[in-house]
Amino acid sequence: MRRAAIGAVLAAPISALVFAQSASAHALVAREDLPIPAWLFAWAASVVLIVSFFALSVLWKEPRFEREDWRPWGGGLSRALLNPIAEVAAGLIGVFLLGVAIWSGLHGTDAPDRNFALTFIFVTCWLGFPLLSVLLGDVFPPFSPWRAIGRATGGAFRALTGQRPAHLHYPERLGRWPAALGLVAFVWLELIYGAGGLTAGLTPHVTAVAALIYSAYTLAMMAIFGAEEWSRRGEIFAVYFNMFSQLSAFEVRDRRIGRRRLFSGATHWATVPGSVALVVASIGTTSFDGAQEGALRDPISSTFSKLVDAGLSLTASFRVTQSLYLVVCLVGVAALYLIGVQGMRTVRNAPPAPRLRVGFAHTLIPIAFAYLVAHYFSLFVFQEQAQFTYLLSDPLGTGADIFGTAGSGIDYGAVSATAVWYVQVAALVIGHVCRLTLAHDRAIAYWKDYRQASRSQVWMLGVMVGFTCFGLYLLSQANR
Repeated sequence: MRRAAIGAVLAAPISALVFAQSASAHALVAREDLPIPAWLFAWAASVVLIVSFFALSVLWKEPRFEREDWRPWGGGLSRALLNPIAEVAAGLIGVFLLGVAIWSGLHGTDAPDRNFALTFIFVTCWLGFPLLSVLLGDVFPPFSPWRAIGRATGGAFRALTGQRPAHLHYPERLGRWPAALGLVAFVWLELIYGAGGLTAGLTPHVTAVAALIYSAYTLAMMAIFGAEEWSRRGEIFAVYFNMFSQLSAFEVRDRRIGRRRLFSGATHWATVPGSVALVVASIGTTSFDGAQEGALRDPISSTFSKLVDAGLSLTASFRVTQSLYLVVCLVGVAALYLIGVQGMRTVRNAPPAPRLRVGFAHTLIPIAFAYLVAHYFSLFVFQEQAQFTYLLSDPLGTGADIFGTAGSGIDYGAVSATAVWYVQVAALVIGHVCRLTLAHDRAIAYWKDYRQASRSQVWMLGVMVGFTCFGLYLLSQANR
């Protein structure tokens, strides 16, 4: 009883501190009033979606994304970038940077903003590679440190024994499920475990230890199933970044760079088991990160206080509460998508629900990317200034100045809060319009009759309006 009473007394001020600190991790650095009311943005975005829906219904009568029409492009560029020497160099760069991040986390300062590890892993890589993947294609595999180590180990084994390593057959039913679960675990580590110690976020040391554990796990899986197979199916970062590359107009095939129709790479992406879970996890985890800063702040605080009153420690109460609402966000995103799928089933000649569920999953990828841009744009812009100035010169935060940029700082005036808000809204609206376009194209391929295809997408239009308004609501709450 005494412990519960003390916990109840401390819960309010400490929970306010915890939630304020954890929320600030990805919030806008500079806050100011929104340029126009949030409800007006929501109405305008909804009108854009509805107009886009009717325009697609009238003008888009044949599927255009079902065929990729891949064509070789830039022969000289392919020879320069995709030769064995360049691949080895890229792999060495990846291994070196992972080593720097781990070394910085283990031996550098404990100050998160002065240590190379956190910004490099959670901003430069986690947010930078999705952007590069959309623009340039699947650029991560050559730089993957685990793939490089796995391939080098396999090559050494062949050189010594004259035989290929014997790998187990990867179970087809597992598909991308390991990557989907790993994605949720990665976000849980960053947002929940890291903040559970009543600190301002994940510490560099914990990040480095987690990187070592993940590296050991990944290399073990590559030894069992093969470096290439695990990279395609189970390695979190490779699978996650590859998902966004499906939107790109560029793709490498047989060591040749080629161009294809924009977005066409995504049409058959979700045929692998676990793909639906992966894209839902991407949207759900980003939604949770935004919602905990505003929309879910009061419910989270209330649940936290109740758990403390029940006798749980402050750290346990925080982690249980946050984990619960993370699951709520994941289930909510999945439920919205399934509502749209069930709605399509009501249209005559509709395919079976499992086929619809898998067949339209790729249309969520633009939303996943839009949510990333909308929620993390300001964080990326500001932290990348740190990454390529003082963190580059002083990765350990010990006062070094390797490149002469340790005295540089972050220019928070580079992008105004109003400009950030417009970028966020534009990202959400464009992402949802792209999703509508992909869904309409797939509907025509399934129903053949464009009129029935358009009717099937009325449900998805409602879901998209809901997603858009929800996203704008999260942004408006985070900008308060």
